[in-house]
Amino acid sequence: MQALPLTQSGIQQRGLMSSSEYTFKLVQVCLPEPSKLVVMCDKRKRQCVCLCQVYKSCLDGLLPNYQAFYRVCSRLTKHQSTLLSGQDKQLLVALAGMDVSVPHVAVVSLAVCCRALKLCKVPAAVLHAFDDIRLKPASQVVLGLPEHILAAHAQPSPNPVQLQMTTPFPVTLPECALPADFKKQHGLLAKPHKHLVHRAVLAQHMGEFKSFSTSPFQLNRKGIAHSSRTWQNSEKHVYLFLGYCHHYQQVSQPTLQLFLSSPLIAQFVSFHIAAGHSQLYIRNFLSCAKCVLRWWQSKPGGNHPSFVAGLEWLQTLGLQVADQLPRPSKDPKGLADIGKWMCAADLVHTIHGAEQQSQAQMQQQGVTVETSRDMHDAALAAMIFSHLPPVRLSCIRSLVGPAYLGPCLHPDCKEPSCEGNRLSIMSESPLLMRISLPHHKNARKWGKAVIEFDVPSDLAQLLHTYLGAPRKALLEHHLLIGDACPYVFMDMHGRGFVAAAVLTLYWQKWLVSRGGVPMNPSMCRQVFVDERQSDSATAGPSNQGAAMVMGHSVKQWDKWYDMQYHPRLAQNAVDGMQSWRAAMLQSHTLAAPDLTLSTALHCGHVLVSDSEESQYQSCCSDSDSDIDIELD
Repeated sequence: MQALPLTQSGIQQRGLMSSSEYTFKLVQVCLPEPSKLVVMCDKRKRQCVCLCQVYKSCLDGLLPNYQAFYRVCSRLTKHQSTLLSGQDKQLLVALAGMDVSVPHVAVVSLAVCCRALKLCKVPAAVLHAFDDIRLKPASQVVLGLPEHILAAHAQPSPNPVQLQMTTPFPVTLPECALPADFKKQHGLLAKPHKHLVHRAVLAQHMGEFKSFSTSPFQLNRKGIAHSSRTWQNSEKHVYLFLGYCHHYQQVSQPTLQLFLSSPLIAQFVSFHIAAGHSQLYIRNFLSCAKCVLRWWQSKPGGNHPSFVAGLEWLQTLGLQVADQLPRPSKDPKGLADIGKWMCAADLVHTIHGAEQQSQAQMQQQGVTVETSRDMHDAALAAMIFSHLPPVRLSCIRSLVGPAYLGPCLHPDCKEPSCEGNRLSIMSESPLLMRISLPHHKNARKWGKAVIEFDVPSDLAQLLHTYLGAPRKALLEHHLLIGDACPYVFMDMHGRGFVAAAVLTLYWQKWLVSRGGVPMNPSMCRQVFVDERQSDSATAGPSNQGAAMVMGHSVKQWDKWYDMQYHPRLAQNAVDGMQSWRAAMLQSHTLAAPDLTLSTALHCGHVLVSDSEESQYQSCCSDSDSDIDIELD
């Protein structure tokens, strides 16, 4: 089939054909392979588009970018489709030049279709065909999918044929050297492999595994349901493992069935060790692997003895990884040498300078995007450190403003009356602001106890100023008029810091711009605890109260946050021994009798006498009594 000449828009139109429900108009696009668009109009005169890719031979399949396009649209419509029938089917098949069975039809919005076309890098000539239809907001996009295309993505059987683990289990880890094409981003979520995530088999496995892990009541599952954050971490480890199998082990169809292969798991752990990853990172993956195995156990035929042995094998592997790869010890001096540490005084001074500068610029220059951003950054830094004991970053990221009146935004919240982590204005005169944090890391352990406190006056004044005209200026600059962004703090695009990594990069860049070092914001908790536990700590909050605001207990300070806990206690003990030794010598001088030491010349033994006038006692080293004493 020869392509038609291009018009100015890059397409060539043909005639119209009508059916019972639609009017079809063929549009042929000139590409390296001939392509066709069937423009459809239903009875309500609402424009639709059916995208059909035609080759010299229809059985050759679709180009990779069109395959990705169909997968993205199929995922967005959740694999729901309807069938064209009767005359509609015949006209579509005739216009598209297909000689296959009835095409399936999935309806999505035109905006979604245009976005999918761009993401999948469909040639620009196809995009031009949407120019006229894109102006109609009620348009829908109808995708014509031939049967032989859908067959490749059909829903698979929920279980593999052999539902058991690979035996025998490896008794040692294989040697592994980083390959020449090693990439840190090797998971399936990386751009080169992201299309594999949407394949039907893996998508079905991940959907079932997520339901098994996150359902509130799943009685064939060990333990409680995963929180949203725990599930995100598990999903990350799954995609990293499958990406490794796809990229380095040449597995073309990665699915959760690969977790049944103990050799692959052992090779992946060796890969982590060679890459220099921490033992905590590896143990988290092994915990995720155990969750996947328990999911396989819950399926029909999952009672094979290899699963029990596999769980024990993973447990043993995790214990030995923890033993052979201990946590790296960190201390403030070592972190300062590599530019990852600031003392508490320097950090407080830096943040205080940013507060004063932002307020001065606001008074001099007025409300602009630049001054508003500076005040936003100063308020964010003051919330992370200086005015408050370092609150968990997850609480700061999820903090909503006083103007937000919607439901709780926490993904795991089931309380209908919950307002979420909120900053509230209790009174305007005098100004009183309050922070309520019902969702924090230890909320479940604390019996859903809420962390709640009134904001200090200086910080309250700064936040109150920022929440007025400066925040509105930022929202208008990012085309988010009003309170479209419910969160108090936002990134450079006007969106909340939903991902922790975004806030980390934002904070590091800001701290460097203020003359600091690229220290992680979570490290502020260690900085605070290091100062409070040091021998030169200044007067401040009680340790128990500060730990409560930080969302844990004082015991956690010694275990995780106080990096000088052991060396400081050891040095204090050694220093205290000197005064103890002096006290022992002084007490012995005052309480002991006057004793002198003398030596018997004939035997060399030391004898003790009460006075110089006492007689020396005889000492016979070969006597029976002396031998008995020495034996005793």
